[in-house]
Amino acid sequence: MGNIIPDNALETPSTMAPNKDLVGHKLLILSQLDMPDGYREHLRTKYPGLRVVHSRFNPWAAHVDATIPGITDEDWAEVTVLLTGPRLPTIEEAPRMQLVQLQSAGANYVLENPLFKDTKIPFCTANGVAGPPIAEWVICTYLAYQHDIPHYLENMRDGNWERRWDNMQTLDVVAQRVGILGYGSIGRQVARVATAMGMEVYAYTNRPRPTPESRRDHSWHPPGLGDPEGTLPARWFSGTTPAELDEFLSSGLDLLVVAVPLTPDTRGMLGAAQFKLLAKKKTYVSNIGRGPTIVTDDLITALDEGWIRGVALDVTDPEPLPRDHPLWRKKNIIITPHVSGNSKNYSERLLAILDVNLERLSEGKTEFLNQVSRKRGY
Repeated sequence: MGNIIPDNALETPSTMAPNKDLVGHKLLILSQLDMPDGYREHLRTKYPGLRVVHSRFNPWAAHVDATIPGITDEDWAEVTVLLTGPRLPTIEEAPRMQLVQLQSAGANYVLENPLFKDTKIPFCTANGVAGPPIAEWVICTYLAYQHDIPHYLENMRDGNWERRWDNMQTLDVVAQRVGILGYGSIGRQVARVATAMGMEVYAYTNRPRPTPESRRDHSWHPPGLGDPEGTLPARWFSGTTPAELDEFLSSGLDLLVVAVPLTPDTRGMLGAAQFKLLAKKKTYVSNIGRGPTIVTDDLITALDEGWIRGVALDVTDPEPLPRDHPLWRKKNIIITPHVSGNSKNYSERLLAILDVNLERLSEGKTEFLNQVSRKRGY
């Protein structure tokens, strides 16, 4: 089993010989979505030796051990490149696997899977694919709160024309401060849109970014979007200690965008103590990362006590959120069922990342775009 990690294994596999046509490689795409017109022909032309199999199988809806229609044990034994979600083969099922392209920006669901944990197979994420729609979700939910849109939607359903004059106190976002906790591809696109609207951006990362080079983003992003040079934040915070996080949360934020991956370090990182720090500005909170980053009971307390003035959640803990959960009944809250990244353009952008990684594979390279670090877990 050449892909099993020995005790002294490195993070990445040893150098591979170039294989321009990808002769002997087999790509299995597990996705219920259609491939763009001409995509198969594009692969066939660029890599004549690559065999491509597309199974219209939803790797998210099915059980992780579910049988994939039309895919046999013999097929798995030949797969060298896999595009998937949570559905992964065992090490024994796919002994020739050389590259796994995930369909999501997060990789938390594979960290304990033996194919990731016990091998040196490169896993790559869809980081950057969902930046545009998620940034739109962040801004539109915040503006909906600022302009009292939920109230007017209720009035509309009742046919109630209520022209209130007290809403001349509505605050537009010009000169407001948005703090982005986790300044990756999604956070950078939020920063781009927020800056265009006149907001000031504060960024937070776990590792210091003191130089222009350290602030550059080397993950994928749609051309012309995001903040690849890292020049938009007016201030940059960093660290992993409670004191360092507290400094960021105490910096006078009007809007806090939670965009960190779920790791042991980020699980439960926002609880009562952190929400109290937001009370001075009554910061609005938007979570588009992962639900367990926030302690749900403490979030409810923060809403009840008025430490924060509202919250928009595309992710929750637990998830799915049960029908009888108290979060549904809270004031000043917007909840959507983990859909902020949905976009008709998702597949096209995901396959653009896959294209880059197939090219690197054909060149014999061992570093791939959006590669998950086994040390950091993202």
